[in-house]
Amino acid sequence: MASTITIQTLSILVSGLAGASLIVLRLRAARRPTSLKKIIIPPLGMMTGFIMFALPMMHIPWLWGLSAFGTGLLMFSFPLIVTTRLARVKSDIYVIRSKAFVLIMASLLALRVSAHSMVEQYMTVPQTGAIFYLLALGMILPWRLAMIGEYLRLTAPLSKSE
Repeated sequence: MASTITIQTLSILVSGLAGASLIVLRLRAARRPTSLKKIIIPPLGMMTGFIMFALPMMHIPWLWGLSAFGTGLLMFSFPLIVTTRLARVKSDIYVIRSKAFVLIMASLLALRVSAHSMVEQYMTVPQTGAIFYLLALGMILPWRLAMIGEYLRLTAPLSKSE
């Protein structure tokens, strides 16, 4: 039992540190121009996480997985989509973040960590990891897809009517 509590505490700490690092990285990235490659690579890299489901201890019911993905999609991605804009500055495209970006990211992180503590009472630590991986994927995919759409709109040649 003591090792389970240690693993749970460690997983919450790692989640918190990863979230804080993500906030810092996102703030730094806003200082440099972005590219389609920089927008697409993080969700593609995240897709490698699906390999975890090859392990039997990571298996979860389909409904749990769909619920987690749907929660990320419907609740967590919206604030990110609304507060992230792209803007053309001369020939470069920059990510323009809302002044509320850090607050929103910190709030989403706090919500995920507190939900993590509640969820892991009802399932194993590996299953909890699988659930929160799907939640994060549901949050990141629509956010990045919205960024791709805006990037393509900004890089499209101007039509004669504009």
